[in-house]
Amino acid sequence: MPASSTRVPQQDRSRATQARLLEATVECLVEHGWSGTTTTVVAARAGVSRGAQLHHYPTKAALVTAAVAHLTERRAVELRTEAEALPAGPRRLDGVVDLLAAAFTGPLFVAALELWVAARTDAELRDALVPLEARIGREMHRLTVELLGVDERRPGVRESVQTTLDLLRGLGVANLLSDDSTRRTTLLHAWKRQLAALLTAEGERH
Repeated sequence: MPASSTRVPQQDRSRATQARLLEATVECLVEHGWSGTTTTVVAARAGVSRGAQLHHYPTKAALVTAAVAHLTERRAVELRTEAEALPAGPRRLDGVVDLLAAAFTGPLFVAALELWVAARTDAELRDALVPLEARIGREMHRLTVELLGVDERRPGVRESVQTTLDLLRGLGVANLLSDDSTRRTTLLHAWKRQLAALLTAEGERH
């Protein structure tokens, strides 16, 4: 049988194995935390042999950072798709903020928080996580600008977008130990009005 006829299925199997490992990693981080997420536990949850896991991700730091990167990219695609259904006009801003708020209280955010805390005292994880988080931060900022349909070349827009993301991140942390949905809804309602005013004011000046 020609090599080309077997290469694609093998590549597909390899990608499927990686996907199972990455999904299982985030699930383990959410359920068991950093200390309980061992490579052995992840491999068992993914239904993958320990050898296969080590072949794709030789260290725990490599595995968990790859999982966060992979799931973040997938979530960005989902956010764009969900945003397509939002109405145009003033109500769009409210919908975009709500979509982003949901992302900052979902399982992926919980998994990322586990890594942030662990990285404070784990040099190997910190070295892997810092550049990843910088990239994710830039991509999330660009995505928010895109979803809001604003021009961050206008003075004040970049700061308004970043303030929104920082607020949502803080509210996500506040929701970690108890249901903070009531307070979050109130604060977001107030911020949506302020953000709309800020963006409108900047647009009228230019």
